[in-house]
Amino acid sequence: MTAAILLAAGASRRFGAENKLLAPFRGRPLVTHAGEALRASGLAPLIAVTTSPDVAALLPGFHLVSPDRPVPEQSDSLRAAVAEARRLGAPSALVALGDMPGVTPDLLRAIAARATATEAAAATDGTRALPPACFPAALFDALLAATGDRGARPLLAALPPAQRVPAPPEALRDIDTPGDLAAEA
Repeated sequence: MTAAILLAAGASRRFGAENKLLAPFRGRPLVTHAGEALRASGLAPLIAVTTSPDVAALLPGFHLVSPDRPVPEQSDSLRAAVAEARRLGAPSALVALGDMPGVTPDLLRAIAARATATEAAAATDGTRALPPACFPAALFDALLAATGDRGARPLLAALPPAQRVPAPPEALRDIDTPGDLAAEA
């Protein structure tokens, strides 16, 4: 079964001193929206990468892993998640971001269904391939070699149109600043 990964270990640098994933959004902490969408997608196992015990407490049922560094770059979180997916024997891994509250279970399932044994699939805004994205085990080594804050961006940029799942703008918005949070409330 496709592993469902939630990347939730970012430093929230643009958000300020508060951990944005714990900020209230539509009546509950921001991270719970993407977490619930992953849970409702039916994908399994559920894996979350976080450095925060408070965020971890909001994700019951997820295998919890931490990146190697206390202030990780996106690739550190991605490597920790993919290593756990591989350890659990997942044939593929769908990666979602904890600061994207508009993702839906249907979108996640559609992306997972579009991935093949050799090709990834991702959401698209009509121009770019974006997270959420699903990667087959054949690409795990490439993901484990990722560095910096680019994560899987080079792999996504190379995706052909047939591997991109159109998504509405509200599903692809991420929350980076308090202004983003207020605009979405």
